[in-house]
Amino acid sequence: MLKKFIYIIGFIYLIGNGIYREYKFGNAYIEQSAQMDINKTDSSAWVGASQYQIPLDTNQNGPLIRYGYELVAHTSKYLGPNGIVQHSTNGMNCQNCHLEAGTKPWGLNYGAVFSTYPKFRERSGSIETIYKRINDCMERSLNGRALDTNSKEIKAIYAYIKWLGEGVPKGKKVRGSGIELIPQLAVAANPRNGLSVYTQYCQKCHGLNGEGVLNEKGNSYEYPPLWGAHSYNDAAGINQLSKLAGFIKNNMPNPVNYRNPTLTTQQAWDVAAYISSHSRPTKDKSKDWPVLATKPFDYPFGPYADTFSVTQHRYGPFEPIQLAKLAKK
Repeated sequence: MLKKFIYIIGFIYLIGNGIYREYKFGNAYIEQSAQMDINKTDSSAWVGASQYQIPLDTNQNGPLIRYGYELVAHTSKYLGPNGIVQHSTNGMNCQNCHLEAGTKPWGLNYGAVFSTYPKFRERSGSIETIYKRINDCMERSLNGRALDTNSKEIKAIYAYIKWLGEGVPKGKKVRGSGIELIPQLAVAANPRNGLSVYTQYCQKCHGLNGEGVLNEKGNSYEYPPLWGAHSYNDAAGINQLSKLAGFIKNNMPNPVNYRNPTLTTQQAWDVAAYISSHSRPTKDKSKDWPVLATKPFDYPFGPYADTFSVTQHRYGPFEPIQLAKLAKK
């Protein structure tokens, strides 16, 4: 009896001291524990704050930031083919590429977005805002339509990205942000060898034909399609081989990270080449890279300011292309 009484008193003490808090977002209740490791740190690379650190206070923009997190983590629920807000994307989620809702080191995270935007981007040949960058993802990676710049949704995603990056000094790009560009190969990446890598490490999650795996409700991708009608389109940045290879090396097969990669550099390039060799939705790219000389060495569509073939721009080897570009400067 005494032991039971002590347990009850202890439980009341924990509740009274706020060890567990519960708050409501929409129709979902989220339990937040003060015992959770909400201060993720990494001694050598930027790691984004956890969703559990999002402020609750309206004065701190908490509800809007949380909605932004929800849109990044569960994009299809709100904006997908059966979205509850609108039907404007392909069923993938932002965090299918921006891993762990844009917080994972070298996982195409948002670490340097707020600190470096607005900025001039050679792809558009103009100064771009974060709103423009968000809509680029909507139209390219999610193969959908741009959000209204006055909508609550784009304001929420902006608020979340800003909240994640506020600790990064303006103009700085911290280590671990975006994608790491891994060492290049001296030869062309090989899609045939990439098939073997894909079969061994990727097929289990992404499917025999790269079709991905839907969640139990069938309204969102648990594992995203890597090619085909429901994947990112050919204008997405990840369609450049160096970006895809770097992303794969440090993050795949999930849940590996940059500290303990599974694939070799050669395997990462080859499987990226295999994925890129398949068809995917197309987008008008006629206004991209208005200055041809600024096209990336691995941009897979001509015309180019050099004489190298489309195949070499797609699969490499890339060093001759880069050296020729430097020689013209």
